[in-house]
Formats: sequence, C-alpha cells, structure tokens
Amino acid sequence: MAKVLVTAHLGRHFRIFGHYDYKVLLELGHEVHIAANFNDPIDQFEDDRVIKHQIDFARNPYSKGNIRAYKQLVKLFEKIHFELIHTQSPAGGAVTRLAAKVTRKKGTKVIYTAHGFHFFKGAPKKNWLMYYSIEKILSRITGIIITINDEDYVNALNNLNAEEVKHVHGVGIDLEKFPPQTAAKKFAMREKYNYRNEDFILIYAGELSYRKQQDLIIKSAAKLKDEIPNLKILLAGLGALEEKFKSLAKDLKVEHIVQFLGYRNDIPNLMMLSDVAISASRQEGLPVNVMEAMATGLPLVVTDCRGNRDLVVDGENGFVINLKNVREFSDAIKNIYINKEIHLKFSDNSLEMVKQYSIDKVKVEMKSIYNNELK
Repeated sequence: MAKVLVTAHLGRHFRIFGHYDYKVLLELGHEVHIAANFNDPIDQFEDDRVIKHQIDFARNPYSKGNIRAYKQLVKLFEKIHFELIHTQSPAGGAVTRLAAKVTRKKGTKVIYTAHGFHFFKGAPKKNWLMYYSIEKILSRITGIIITINDEDYVNALNNLNAEEVKHVHGVGIDLEKFPPQTAAKKFAMREKYNYRNEDFILIYAGELSYRKQQDLIIKSAAKLKDEIPNLKILLAGLGALEEKFKSLAKDLKVEHIVQFLGYRNDIPNLMMLSDVAISASRQEGLPVNVMEAMATGLPLVVTDCRGNRDLVVDGENGFVINLKNVREFSDAIKNIYINKEIHLKFSDNSLEMVKQYSIDKVKVEMKSIYNNELK
C-alpha cells in the first residue's frame, strides 16, 4: 500500500470527478490523501476513506494566495512522503508541481492531468506567450502529463518536456445515470415538465459565457423561428453573461423560444426530453455535456473546436460547424428537424461511440497508469 496524494484547485472536483482519480486509487488499496481549497460551501467535501488537507489555492495563478498554497504544500511534503502525486487544474497543477520539485528528487512520481490547455489552435497569442511558456517549464518537473483530447496529446508530445505523455478518454461518463432515450421515456418526461410532444427541443448545458458562446445559439433561434414554429431551446447554466444573452433574445424576439433555466441538478431528465443537443463553445477540454447527450442518444450540432471534434464526427453522430457561422449552425439544426433518417442515424451512432468514454473504460486506463507508476 502506497501513500498517494490527489490535488485539485477546488474541493468540488472530488465530488464531481473523483470517480476517475481518488476512488480508483482507493480501489487499488492505497492510502489516499486529497488536497484542495475546501473553504467555499460549494467546495466542501467529505469522504471518511481519505485524509483531507486544506490548501489555499487561488484560481488566479498570480494571486498571493498561491504563495501561501505553495508553502502549505512544501510543509506537507516535508511531513509526509508520498509515492505518487496526481494533480489537476492549471493553477493547482502549477503550484503542486513547483512544491513537489524537491520530493520528486526523492522518488515521488508526479502526474498532471490537463483538462484542456489554454494554448490551442486558434487561441490568442497572449495565451501561447503566457500559458505555453509556463507549461513548458513545468513539464520539466512532471513525470506524466495526461491529456483528454487529441489536440492536447499531440501538443504535449511535440512541444512539452514531460517524461511521458498519456491519453485517456476524459473523466468518464456514467452511462447508468444517462440511459438511452426511448419514445415512452421522452414523452413521459415532457409531460412532467409541461412540454408538448410536438415541440422540437434543443438543449445546451453550460456556463453562460463568452467561451460557451450562447449568443450564436440565440442568433440561430432568430433564423429558425419561422421555419421551426414549435422550436424550444433550453439553456441550462448560470454565468456572467446571463443578462446580456437575455437582452439579445428579447431584441431578436426569441425570448419565448430561448429558455434560461439557471443551475440545474436534473440534466439527465432534460436530456431525456430533448430532440437534439447543441454546443457553440469556442474551446473545450473534453465536454461532459456532449458525452451526456451522446449517452442519451441525442444527435448533436456543435462548433468545430478542440474537444467537440473529438466526440462528434461530422455526418456520423452530428454536424460540426465553423466556429462563428450562424447560418451553417441554423441549417444543421433544420436538417435534423426535417430528416428523420439523419436523426435516427446520429442517435444510434452516438450511443455506440460514447461507450469508449464510460467510467468503466476510463477506470481501466487510470488503473494502468497508476499501477505502472507504483509498481
């Protein structure tokens, strides 16, 4: 049994994504420690099977809070020798790897999971100047970099200096939580949520933000409102741009079509009652909302960005559209609306393609990495 540590910037990580890291280590029989900033109520987390450490990570990499976090980790590493440290998130990952520099020389293995580099094809030059330069340095004190999409894998392999680069299929999707849609389940859920059977419902789950680009969806609604008279678009999520997007919907006279649902804990139900899942994101790591839609068996219309294009193959389980093209996005939605054969083909293919991203598959990949490092 080895002493192992998993760090993340925020405590909520372990509640949402813990199935793919600390729970796997528990299954392997190790003494598992977790470290994060647990101070905010949403980040509070308890599991009697692990030893928890409060580290005052700050999201801004230049915050003084991260100096405090660095010192806390150095002190922890002086007190406890971990055989393996697995770290996540940009700020938390950077601070952890810097703090682990000395203990790594004593044999500690250090793994970093990149859930989406901030430097990517099409990213602003400042991202490459800042984030790439930082990651290039940090990779020199990293044993393994784990990537979750093809672009990041190639990028890390060719441009960074970690000892190894691995690719896993994301953090895993719970296929039991998102069962395949059937007509009976779909219409029963619509009745529960007061939607009509004849409604054509699109769903987009994500933070209301520049990155998620819901304005493209709202503009698409304006083009489709006369062609799909029973159209409904469900935007599940909160964010800084909520009022701006609501104002845009009102200006374009689609406020009766675009529904802002706020934070939801019933996403499986909303997926079940929908016809198509959409994503207008400018960048992703490997989007969980798209995997959830695939598990439900929904056709997809997504923008051509990293992460989206890993999951959606154009013409196979959905349409992949140029990043800012409202007309193409609208036409793709209309195509699925009028063509039942395409809808069925995309649905069947989504159900088959999502299997490689299941929790069980990802657990196997993570166990292989952990066992190899701790052998």
